[in-house]
Formats: sequence, C-alpha cells, structure tokens
Amino acid sequence: MQDARSHTGARKMPRSILEKKDSNHHNDEHLKRFHSAMRAMQEGKYDKAKSEFDLLASDGPFEMKDRSIVFARACEKEMQKSSGLEFSSIEERYDYAVLLLNQGNYEDAREHIDAILTSRPEADYAYYGAALLASMTGQAEECLQHLGRAIELNPQNRILARRDSDFGDMSDDPRFTEMLYPEVY
Repeated sequence: MQDARSHTGARKMPRSILEKKDSNHHNDEHLKRFHSAMRAMQEGKYDKAKSEFDLLASDGPFEMKDRSIVFARACEKEMQKSSGLEFSSIEERYDYAVLLLNQGNYEDAREHIDAILTSRPEADYAYYGAALLASMTGQAEECLQHLGRAIELNPQNRILARRDSDFGDMSDDPRFTEMLYPEVY
C-alpha cells in the first residue's frame, strides 16, 4: 500500500526556524508601530498617528490593515476638525493652547501662544503660558525671559508662579528663585 500523501503533488514545506524568527520579528515591529500610533492618537497627535496607520495599512500584516485604514480615517477627520478652529476671543484661543499643553502637544500649543503674542504683545497670560511651555520642554533661558515679561506686565504672575507645579523643573535654578522671591535677595 502506497502512502497517499506522496501522490498529492506539491506539498507545503515547513518554514525554517530562521523564517519563523524573521516573521515574528516583523510582526513584533508592526505591533509596536500600531501601539505607538494608537498612543499618538490618544494624545491628540493625529498627524503622527495617521502617518503610522497609513504605513501599516500599506505594508503591515493583513490582520492590521483594515483597522489601520479605519484609524487613519479617524485621524484625518480629527485633523480636519482642528484645522478649522475658530476662536471667539483671544482668551478662548489661550484656553485651547493650555489644553494642548496639558495633553503634551507642545508644538501646537506653541503655535497658538506665539499667535497670541504676535496679535497682542501685552497679554501677560500668554507670556506666562510661554514660560510654562518652556519650563515643561526644558528651555530654562526661554522660561526665564517669558516669565520675567509676564511678571513685568502683571506682578500677580509672580504669586501664581510660586504655586505652579509646572515650574518644578525650574525650582533648582537660582535665577528662577530670585525672580519669584526678590524680597529675599
């Protein structure tokens, strides 16, 4: 009796261990990219997320393609919403910039704060926001400049800054301490 399997024609050959390892590595990389894109989307960084999802839709594994396409479209819709933003006041724009800052979307927050300072250079709260942004992004010199201007325009900003935990990275800088507590120096 002959083995029926020997007459079935071309048989599937098992992948080598090396091919399996290589395939798993690619799947791990795609999974990491997918999680990174999801995290960016949740943080409101829709442009970054969309570009990752687009890449996954084109070269990712089959089981990720459909989801990646859906999430890329969702990111696109969110970007369209935010690009058409209109503010009824400069203060409303500032509130939006603070929201972006709190979400960690520093570049967009900076754009809005800079736009406020361009249109209203006497806006002490915008200088205060620029100082916070600089502190949170590790730019000590810029932080001191903006906070100094905010205090110059409105001395109450000195009191606010004393209690603001977002200036925590600046607390070790003696120039910052001197700016907040000039009566001691």
